[in-house]
Amino acid sequence: MSEQPASLTKHKRSWLLLTLAFFALHGFSDPLLPFPVAERVATEFSQCKHFFPAGLPPIVPKAPLQRELCFDGFAVLHSGQTKTPVFVAEHLDRSTLQQGHGVRRSAHFYAEARLPGEERAEIDDYRDSGYSRGHMAPAGDMGSVESKAQSFSLANMAPQVELNNGAWNDIEQDTRKYVQRAQAGVYIFTGPVYSKDTYAIGRSGVQVPQYFYKLVYDPSNGNSWAHWQANEPQRKVSAPITYEELVRRTGIEFVPR
Repeated sequence: MSEQPASLTKHKRSWLLLTLAFFALHGFSDPLLPFPVAERVATEFSQCKHFFPAGLPPIVPKAPLQRELCFDGFAVLHSGQTKTPVFVAEHLDRSTLQQGHGVRRSAHFYAEARLPGEERAEIDDYRDSGYSRGHMAPAGDMGSVESKAQSFSLANMAPQVELNNGAWNDIEQDTRKYVQRAQAGVYIFTGPVYSKDTYAIGRSGVQVPQYFYKLVYDPSNGNSWAHWQANEPQRKVSAPITYEELVRRTGIEFVPR
């Protein structure tokens, strides 16, 4: 086999680095391959660190237009590029679920006014799109009228095929059942994952994920597992993956050591 000229090899190397940097910057990759990360940054969430293990929020791939939002029952790292969350964090325990029993949910979806107009989803974006407004932190996890109402912020949503009547609903129900049995509070991270061939809906260009993940971490015994579910209408829940595999696929270090 003939050896390639040094100039050609150097050109290919530069092209590869630029390509990886582009996908890392814009948050797109093949979701089943390791996430190409050029640089990671620590998030802060100075007003709601209690949603994170040991008060340490995740370390994420650096990208523009990311904003931190604190709600009563959850925290959101929002992407102004995708108009959806990067992740949504909860600290859930048996007491919160018990408080939420019988609390009426408002079901009033609303655009998040704390986000600039050009970075957020609007109600009309989902209308006649064929996609539902999928909660990342579900209303069923919330323990008060206020937190349930806040869970309908579009900052907590991503376009979902009818998973709420299938596998994704089962995942949410199973997570709550585990929290009911857990010795103490459990940390939950949920979010969408995009491919480089992302489709968008609405005038705002809300991007449609290829997959969703839900990480469950129980610090009382160190157990963790993650659900990795295709954004497709299906009843069957996919086999869980490990924490390490989730970090590999998303580039997000959810529980910094």
